[in-house]
Amino acid sequence: MKQRSFILVAACLVILLGGAVAVYAYDSSRDDQIANGVTVAGVDVGGMTTDEARRVVERQVARPLERPIAVAYKGKRFNLSATDAKVEADVEGMVDAALDASRDGNVISRVARDLTGGEEDVAISASVSYSDQAVTELVARVRKALDREAQDATVNFPSLTQVKEKPGRKTKAGVLVNRVEGALTSPSDRTVRAPVKVTQPKVTRAELADKYPVLLVAERGSFQLHLYKDLKLVKSYTIAVGAIGFDTPAGMYSIQNKAVDPAWSVPNSDWAGSLAGTVVPGGVPENPLKARWLGIYDGAGIHGTDQTYSLGTAASHGCIRMAIPDVIEVYDQVPVGAPIYIA
Repeated sequence: MKQRSFILVAACLVILLGGAVAVYAYDSSRDDQIANGVTVAGVDVGGMTTDEARRVVERQVARPLERPIAVAYKGKRFNLSATDAKVEADVEGMVDAALDASRDGNVISRVARDLTGGEEDVAISASVSYSDQAVTELVARVRKALDREAQDATVNFPSLTQVKEKPGRKTKAGVLVNRVEGALTSPSDRTVRAPVKVTQPKVTRAELADKYPVLLVAERGSFQLHLYKDLKLVKSYTIAVGAIGFDTPAGMYSIQNKAVDPAWSVPNSDWAGSLAGTVVPGGVPENPLKARWLGIYDGAGIHGTDQTYSLGTAASHGCIRMAIPDVIEVYDQVPVGAPIYIA
């Protein structure tokens, strides 16, 4: 009886041992085969040997990556070749990763999976290297071509014709970097759209009047000073401007300072005679700066004069002369900081 039991146990052990050997042998025979359900960069390599998978990945992943990529925007294209980008696909590494995923688990689970037609839901991403510098340079090239500053609405002087504002354009550099890097590692999508946002000007034509609540325009040729409020002409005045050699400075300035009955710091010049380098108090007959002063630039300014015969001529030493009632009127309406354009 004991002998029969021993034989039975021995037989069971032999069967179990034989089964284990068969299981290990079966698993070993598939140690170079990728499990069903495994993909590499979107390419199905399930059921293939590593050699077969390498050939497929080389053909369907690595070779397409040799094509150039492009950034597109409204008919413009900016290309980057795979050579310049130093694109290299790690075919060996991707296939090895696919095999490692297939061999995950233990021998029993692997054999059970294979015998029952099970799959591994594993997606191996593309393993691709490229030049970060090439990406940076491509994005810089795109930005140089596409980006532009928004243009504020402006006023042409002295005509005061208005130039309409223009929106700007700015490339979203960070987003574009991500898209370019994605294209470099994608065997299918080799063109990306440039992400661009529209930027708005700070000043529109509707807002120009707010920018110029008070404006003076002096026209030396016609000896006229024009006072504008909200870009609308309020009044024009006859003036005198600098004589030849003492020209009133042309360009855009602003009123720097104001004074009532200003003192006159006489220039140290031969034309000033005995007064050169002195200071003449305001309100005295010797002081040519009558009633009011609006300083403009480098000693030049607007002031009243009792020499009304000089108005309408080039007669001053650089300043703008006005009749006394006129300069008082302008003085009361023009604040410090108000722009003045001298044509």
